[in-house]
Amino acid sequence: MELSAEEKSMYIETARVLKGSERRMFMARVVDAMGPGGQHRAAEELGWCRDTIRKGKRELESGEPIIDNFSARGRKPAEAHLPQLLEDIRAIADEQSQTDPTFQTTRLYTRMSAAEMRRQLIEQKGYTDDELPSEETIRVKMNKLGYGLRSVQKSRPKKDSGDGRDL
Repeated sequence: MELSAEEKSMYIETARVLKGSERRMFMARVVDAMGPGGQHRAAEELGWCRDTIRKGKRELESGEPIIDNFSARGRKPAEAHLPQLLEDIRAIADEQSQTDPTFQTTRLYTRMSAAEMRRQLIEQKGYTDDELPSEETIRVKMNKLGYGLRSVQKSRPKKDSGDGRDL
């Protein structure tokens, strides 16, 4: 079966518009219609991936779409590997924290830097250097827990106005 330029552009456009299982099964049907050697010809003439065509053929044969598990891809958060990490950070940071002296926010301020927090996690909680995430990740986790990384001021002295009057 020879494909005309019009058929090729129609197949390519249709495959481009479809997504997921529908796309793969469409590609498999086109390849089946091409006859023997159709998979190779589709890859050459239409630019389709042969692995995608094979997956579509499996879907056609079984009658069930293959569900793509996109949510399982990517890097897992540090808490997935170290389930106690956030609780341990909170336990250490609570000792060194205080609320905003003006009480205008609910954030907690701590003098402890991310590097110091990492060091304390190793000393106090028994983590090893290799299993702990980087300082940057610990800083992000501390921010997520509501700890601001800045020096703590108990109170600000009032400015002297310079005119000799006591405030």
